[in-house]
Amino acid sequence: MTSATLEMPAAQNVKSTPNALAQELATVSVLVRRDLLRFFREKSRLVGALAQPLLFWLVIGSGMAGTFRLPGAESVGYLEYFFPGIVLMVVLFAAIFTTMSVIDDRHEGFLQAVLVAPGSRGALVTGKVLGSSAVALLQAALFVALAPLAGFSYAAIAWLPLVLVLVLIALALTALGFALAWWLDSSAAYHVVMGMLLIPLWVLSGAMFPASASQPMLAMVMRVNPVSYAAAALRGSLYGGTVPGTAILGGGIPMQITVVALFAATALATAIVVCYRKR
Repeated sequence: MTSATLEMPAAQNVKSTPNALAQELATVSVLVRRDLLRFFREKSRLVGALAQPLLFWLVIGSGMAGTFRLPGAESVGYLEYFFPGIVLMVVLFAAIFTTMSVIDDRHEGFLQAVLVAPGSRGALVTGKVLGSSAVALLQAALFVALAPLAGFSYAAIAWLPLVLVLVLIALALTALGFALAWWLDSSAAYHVVMGMLLIPLWVLSGAMFPASASQPMLAMVMRVNPVSYAAAALRGSLYGGTVPGTAILGGGIPMQITVVALFAATALATAIVVCYRKR
């Protein structure tokens, strides 16, 4: 009897492990599906996902076209140079607007329901970040489809690095957005903080102007900005690995993607820590 008694807890642990994993996966699945359903059901978001960045690209790109000269690649126009930056902006704006729903979900009581469910807080973070990232990637895909309008050829694009860097930067930015939304209590405060944090990261990433054309201080900031590596990898992938007239941050696309992967891992870890320590 003694040996049978000692063996029972072990058997129970073996049974509980798959159940715990199933609960975690169920939590993640529900949150991902919820964000995707929200996106597809709101027709205005589908239109805005393409119309707003397209308008931004055409207006700013056309306005700067007459004054822009890319060192070492005078044939590259501003609409072509600005296109990868707009793709990155699409991901950034999607990260801001989708993770803001964390604040609304808290006020409506949805997050409280998730917290008392069997899934862990880590599953909550993972599900929300994956769902928001999926929405961001869908919006980015709509814009990448317009690449030939900017002078890029589908045949020349390095698709695997392009997809990889988009996935990683989407995870990084949505994880940052989640951490801030979890910490803050109002949508207004969230917009202010995100505007002060993410917009400068995008502007100083080489999305709008190259580091080679910047003042030394700005160029140094751009080189330590992790979003700069995402912008460089995006641009390099669209050109198929050859980036005319721009200073590569070092190591080429593989190194740049590695930096973005570390950025994503750090942001996700930060979101999980914040979720466990706050509320």
